[in-house]
Amino acid sequence: MATIYTNISANKWRSVVTMTIFVALVIALGYVFGVALRLWWLLPLAIVVAIAQTFSAYWWSDKVALAISGAHEVDKAAAPELYRIVENLAITAGLPVPRVYIIDDPSPNAFATGRDPQHSAVAVTSGLLAKLDKPELEGVIAHEFSHVGNYDIRLSSIIVVLVGFVVLMSDFFLRYTFWGGGGRRNNNSGDGQVQMVLMLVGIVLALLSPLVAMLMQLAISRKRELLADADGALLTRNPNGLANALEKITMDPLSMKASNKATAHLFIASPLHDTSGKPKGFMAGLFDTHPDPAVRIAKLREMAM
Repeated sequence: MATIYTNISANKWRSVVTMTIFVALVIALGYVFGVALRLWWLLPLAIVVAIAQTFSAYWWSDKVALAISGAHEVDKAAAPELYRIVENLAITAGLPVPRVYIIDDPSPNAFATGRDPQHSAVAVTSGLLAKLDKPELEGVIAHEFSHVGNYDIRLSSIIVVLVGFVVLMSDFFLRYTFWGGGGRRNNNSGDGQVQMVLMLVGIVLALLSPLVAMLMQLAISRKRELLADADGALLTRNPNGLANALEKITMDPLSMKASNKATAHLFIASPLHDTSGKPKGFMAGLFDTHPDPAVRIAKLREMAM
């Protein structure tokens, strides 16, 4: 049976495996793209940039996510009730007190970020503070603490940067191929045939790699949200608090002003959420950053019985 400790261990290994796969993918793309376009410097450049991006994702992705979201840090004097909830849950969870941020936005939402519990941050919107009562707010913060304790925040932050770089590489290859003169040089004998084959392989990889990387990101994100819901409910011993909070958040008609697809998966509920209530097909669900809200709420209600 999985426990919080096995989840922590699994996420640490997932971080290592994810970064390893990413570097391997970048090297493979750099080689194929370089040979196909006859840009022999592309492979070593891709390796250097991949290592630099992985390093920056590990150390600075939290600052990037907070800056993109327009979050500003607050202390105990500025937000006493929020800070008190964060401190109490940190003690209960046995974790260091994270830095606390507020995003000035009327849409209710929240996220956690950072590379480990010692360097973590929790950000909530002003709308969340205004629209949730105390048990609901505790449920949301406990959910975010679960991400911190399970090292979800490291994995999620790294994935944001890594997927983005794969997309940029693929975009560069396609643009250079069709508008930069790529592949229209020496096309004689066997060498030309090999280049043509690699060109076709490169186009396929350039089209499919971003999609595969994004689907991996979204699948991991959805699974971690369900686990954080369960762990958060256990932390507060009040599953209905988080369930009620999710109902309010997902049914709120406002979308976040600073929301974007790069950071959407970090939030407790998608800041780009659809409140139509219409059921989604299987294919549409593959591209969701979060599990179906109705499923999450139902699981929490079951825990409260």
